[in-house]
Formats: sequence, C-alpha cells, structure tokens
Amino acid sequence: MGDHERELSGGFCLTTNNRMELLAVIKGLETLTRPCQVVLYSDSRYVVDAMEKGWAVKWRANGWQRNKREKAVNPDLWARLLDLCATHDVEFRWVRGHTGVADNERCDRLAVAAAKQSSLPDDPGYPPRP
Repeated sequence: MGDHERELSGGFCLTTNNRMELLAVIKGLETLTRPCQVVLYSDSRYVVDAMEKGWAVKWRANGWQRNKREKAVNPDLWARLLDLCATHDVEFRWVRGHTGVADNERCDRLAVAAAKQSSLPDDPGYPPRP
C-alpha cells in the first residue's frame, strides 16, 4: 500500500549475535498490525538461508533437530519467526554487510549503539534450556 518506516533497537546482554539477528527480524515483523507483504533485507546468512532454504521449517518438523545427532539452536526464536511468517508474506533477501548499503549501515549503527547500553537485560532464552 505504501512505504512506512520505523526504527527499532534494543538487545540483551549474555546472548549471541545469531539470537540478536533473529530477534531483530522478529521484532520488526511483530510491529505489523495486519498481514502484510514484506521484503526483509538482512546481512545475516544465518537468518536468510534458514528461511529461504526451508531449513527452519524442517527443524521444527523434526522436533527442533537439525539432523539425527544435532539439535537446532535457538528453537524459541525460530518458532516465533515461523509463526510470524505464517501471518505475513515475507521474502528474505541477503545483503552483504559493511558495503555501504545505506539502510544496512543504519541498522548496524543502531545495533552497535544498543549493544553499548549499560542496562541491557539478560536474554531469557540464553543459554538455551535443555
């Protein structure tokens, strides 16, 4: 319908970069108030590949197992993201980070500033619970 822009930032201490990459996507999609078509750009291969190649869907179907020996990491966040993608029509596109893409550079500045905050809460999902 139209272009809308909103900047969000935040984070946790005692977490991982991959969890924060996932949470950024989740929080962005959670701001949508009705089903939308979304083109989501990320420099995280972890997020983009798992969604575009169907890995996250397979992990959930296999009880959050990547294969017979390995558990999927961050199933709490993958479940949230998959549920949001069932509501919204999301196309994931990977962009190379730190190459001058204006919106990606802005996201990086917001993430760095958020990570420097002194009062970040602990990530309730980290370390992963057995």
